Amino acid sequence: MPSPHAPETTDGASRDHRTAESPRTSADTGTTEGPGAAGVARAAPAEQSGQDAGLLVLRLVVGLTMAAHGSQKLFGWFEGGGLDGTAQFFASSGYPAARTMALVAGLTEVLGGLGLALGLLTPLAGAAVFGTMLNALAVKWGGGFFAPQGVEYELLLTAAAAALALTGPGRLAADRVLPLPRPHRLVHGAAALALGAVLAGLVLLLRS
Repeated sequence: MPSPHAPETTDGASRDHRTAESPRTSADTGTTEGPGAAGVARAAPAEQSGQDAGLLVLRLVVGLTMAAHGSQKLFGWFEGGGLDGTAQFFASSGYPAARTMALVAGLTEVLGGLGLALGLLTPLAGAAVFGTMLNALAVKWGGGFFAPQGVEYELLLTAAAAALALTGPGRLAADRVLPLPRPHRLVHGAAALALGAVLAGLVLLLRS
């Protein structure tokens, strides 16, 4: 016979009680722990790995392309003009101290490109490529959009360099072993791009 002081518990009441307890809220994280939480946790590393792989591919393609262009300017590799040929082009484009400008452009492309490929000091490497390509855009501006006369190619490289500076290199990068602030912050990339844009603008002011 049930006690008058203890209400009888039915199966339905027990189910209601269990339902009220789930999902649970983690006291440490403030997040809700439900049946889908474990699945989300398992999916996160896979999603991050995909992003890292995509950033690696983008870094390698953009970085090695820029490094190859820089080696054309500095050493005449890949059928490039070397310093002399590049200096002549810079002089015809209105840059003063054309040989010095050719040297600076070549070094910036090689070092910035290799930095992107390796994921080394990525915001600065991206900003170096970004600033160089801003000058390339200025030189080719007015020739339309589509290559070879237009700015299509230069615009793609400029945008890719800016994107890598802003997003960071991902986990498959040399920056991971350096004592740098983690995680990569948008402000780091934005500041580096601003610096690259200012330096590019100063160079363009010297152009006649």
